[in-house]
Amino acid sequence: MRVLALGGAGEMGRVAARVLRGDDRVTALTIADRDERAARKVARELGAEARALDVTDGPLLAAALREADLVVNTVGPYFRFGPPILAAAIAAGCDYIDICDDPQPTADMLELDAEAKAAGVTALLGMGASPGVANLLAVRAGAELDRVDSLVTGWNIHSAHTEQSASATAAVVHGMRQISGNIPVTRAGARVERPALERFRLEYPGLGTGAGRSFGHPEAITLPLAFPGVRNATSVVVADRPTSAALLALRTAMNRRLLTVDRAAVLAARLERLLPADPATLVAAGGLPPLFAIAEGERDGSPARVATALSQVPGLSMADNTGVPLAVGALLLAANPRPGVHAPETLLDPDQFFAAFASHCLGAPDPAAMTITTRSWATPDSNAAALSSALLTALIAAR
Repeated sequence: MRVLALGGAGEMGRVAARVLRGDDRVTALTIADRDERAARKVARELGAEARALDVTDGPLLAAALREADLVVNTVGPYFRFGPPILAAAIAAGCDYIDICDDPQPTADMLELDAEAKAAGVTALLGMGASPGVANLLAVRAGAELDRVDSLVTGWNIHSAHTEQSASATAAVVHGMRQISGNIPVTRAGARVERPALERFRLEYPGLGTGAGRSFGHPEAITLPLAFPGVRNATSVVVADRPTSAALLALRTAMNRRLLTVDRAAVLAARLERLLPADPATLVAAGGLPPLFAIAEGERDGSPARVATALSQVPGLSMADNTGVPLAVGALLLAANPRPGVHAPETLLDPDQFFAAFASHCLGAPDPAAMTITTRSWATPDSNAAALSSALLTALIAAR
């Protein structure tokens, strides 16, 4: 398999490239980036090829795609680059995967499904942590219910710190866009717009009551593809009180046009540098796991709730926890292509994914230990034992 890593010199791209380079099925890997010097540096480290490429140059992009079997796209922002790069990949007959975490371009790219099928191209959108792993946690949770009415995916903002930088990264700019104005969610079985950062009370089996705030992520609009009867779907961010207060202040300033999104991102990046994350405090920060899904509905004729959390991680950085799932997803896509444009929950089998993911996590855990599920119908002792024996063992060991 010949892989083209667009944006391969960036944080997420180079982590994914490292994992792909270590797989025997990848016979050629090209690190493509508009920063040629950075691309050459990463390529030298990995024993790969380097290519200077600006994705806005249509002819050069098309030529590079024609030489590849799969393109791994980590070039953001996706509202600008996602749909045109996917369209170019379809035209070139090249399979595609990305880490798009913006709901609108996700919806736009899903509209290219017919074109991808006609071209025999398999495309997988949003294969990072959230979206990505979170979607598959939701599938595992939902599979335990006879009927799923509501799905929530949640992630802890304190686990999302990026490399220290003098300026706001694309990830921070994205974050500011997704906490301002209205965001798409699923309500009463339909996609609607609701204000960002609405407070959600979360009943987590085995952990009790927690809280999160709505955030503009694709899970809220893609999960109904895997659960057609679901009425409500939301992605939430979990944070401690000072961070939540800062997010609400930034949202208010942007909504009142006192700050632009870019200026808010600069302020958020400064705050991030002043308050570096301590991975050992991730659970304490919000009382909930760093990455989880909660499904509510019915089981055996009674109301029921299930929560599934990720209990092992490939590293302690956002780059690791996004780039590694991206690479694992890319390899699974290549092994089991299914033409069309997919979200993770409609293409990947959770058991296969977590089994493949386990070997890249800290301590190479057993695949059975990758996730932990607690249930409203289980005894408190049973849920407590499960949580204490497996939850975040990788983070505890790393501390």
